[in-house]
Amino acid sequence: MEKSATEGPPPGTETLQGVTAAPGTAAAPVARMGPRPRLPEHRPTVADPGAESEAAHRALSRVADGFDAQAGVLEGEAAEVLSALATMARDPELARRAGERAEGGEPAAWAVHASCDTYRELLLAAGGYLAERAADLADIRDRAVALLLDEPMPGLPDPGVDHVLVADDLAPADTVRLDTRRVQAIVTHKGGPTSHTAILARALGVPAVVGCPGAAGLRDGTVVAVDGDAGTVTVDPDPLRVQDLARRAAERRSAWAEHSGPGHTLDGTSVALLLNLGEGEPAEAAEHDSEGVGLLRTEFLFLDRAEPPSVAEQTEVYQRVLEAFGGRTVTVRTLDAGSDKPLAFVDTGQEDNPALGVRGYRTAGLFPELLTEQITAIAAAARKTAAHVRVMAPMISTPAEAAEFAELVRGEGLPEAGVMIEVPGAALLADRILQHVDFVSLGTNDLAQYTMAADRTLGSLSELLDPWQAAVLELVGVVGRAGEHRGRSVGVCGEAAADPLLAPVLVGLGVTSLSAVPAALPAVRYALARHTLDQCRRLAELALAADGPEQARQAVRAAAVPEVAAGDQVV
Repeated sequence: MEKSATEGPPPGTETLQGVTAAPGTAAAPVARMGPRPRLPEHRPTVADPGAESEAAHRALSRVADGFDAQAGVLEGEAAEVLSALATMARDPELARRAGERAEGGEPAAWAVHASCDTYRELLLAAGGYLAERAADLADIRDRAVALLLDEPMPGLPDPGVDHVLVADDLAPADTVRLDTRRVQAIVTHKGGPTSHTAILARALGVPAVVGCPGAAGLRDGTVVAVDGDAGTVTVDPDPLRVQDLARRAAERRSAWAEHSGPGHTLDGTSVALLLNLGEGEPAEAAEHDSEGVGLLRTEFLFLDRAEPPSVAEQTEVYQRVLEAFGGRTVTVRTLDAGSDKPLAFVDTGQEDNPALGVRGYRTAGLFPELLTEQITAIAAAARKTAAHVRVMAPMISTPAEAAEFAELVRGEGLPEAGVMIEVPGAALLADRILQHVDFVSLGTNDLAQYTMAADRTLGSLSELLDPWQAAVLELVGVVGRAGEHRGRSVGVCGEAAADPLLAPVLVGLGVTSLSAVPAALPAVRYALARHTLDQCRRLAELALAADGPEQARQAVRAAAVPEVAAGDQVV
């Protein structure tokens, strides 16, 4: 096949390497985020410490109100992220520290700045998911300081033309306000694959590369070509390459538009294409071209409150979702609390390593009523609607746990019980687990973390966390074969489901459904429709035989049909 202009930059072109955050390609001039507010060199003398303390509290409260206002007009991941930021800005301990500093003689802006930085240091020292949240706290700090110094709020550039947004680390509140008609891609110096920037960029369908050290040297107006699939940024690409990228992007959008409805391979093998859904308006989500919901996160009902929601409150929310999707499948995941999602009313004690502690289904061992009441509410909602309801538990480790959960679900009259496969031990015993449940769904983010012993929130370990790692794919294959043996559905609802080049590989490994953000489904649907099941199996063999994730991508790209493989620019 003749070499395409998208297969690599021409000789002599500088290419920067970062971390894949959101798939897709784009080429446009750079527009950098404006500077964050800085404290004046000379600190003023405080005349009224009490007034400064009140000003510090008021600024943090106004920042939280601003996040809530933004969340109120959004849905899904974006609304969840901003609501979490509002909670962080209202943290009483943060307000107390800032107030104490102000009472001690520091001006409000200095007090807030120092208090936030102290918290940031604690988060960074904690590592893991909490370290990723340090960037969120920096955004809270900058917004509060801007209010106190009467300076412009940190925000997005507006060059008036299509551009690639470049930042040190993009704040969530800015990410959700992106004008996707103008912002063609995102590049950040910092950040990891599970940072809020990465999560929101995927939800918006904007190509993104994070954790790119070379981004610090990019200047306004410099044309760059961003490859979100490979995690690269090409500086001053050849004009013909830029034109070719634009042409191919237009051709891909046209091709995707020709494919709609249920997912399937070229020879007609069904592959259900479903949505990942969290907090938000279910009626709007139901308008997307999908076969239902493969992952309904329920944590938003439990977070940021002193007491758990009642059965009646839960029933109302679940019923609203089920009614929106009519007779389509809705897979409800029970509460996935613990680790990065602590609850005020669930005290699991001090844990040195929360990711390996009491989380997910394990919380039911300490607080069984949380699970039983949730299942009761789901069953009540199901009886009032025509939706095809499935219920699954997160962080199942053993067949005994799977059997116990299935008994609870069926005891409430719900016909289908399933579990998440996120632990290597559960993957290895998938055949036994499937003796007890009707389906399983692979959470590839956690599965990669536990398989490769690599913290999923660390950008420095992104290669180990790559779902293309052979060890991760081997476990997917073990689960896929168990599903085929038992005649059960095997889904993927982790980030791997949103990768259109990986989708045929997953199907070749025995996966029967893929659940992702809405923006990813058109490309995944197209990629599957261009390969037969036998071709998918051959691609899976090539991926498994590769020495590393990049070699696996290259092998699959070389063997995939040209329309899907060209330059790996599927989305």
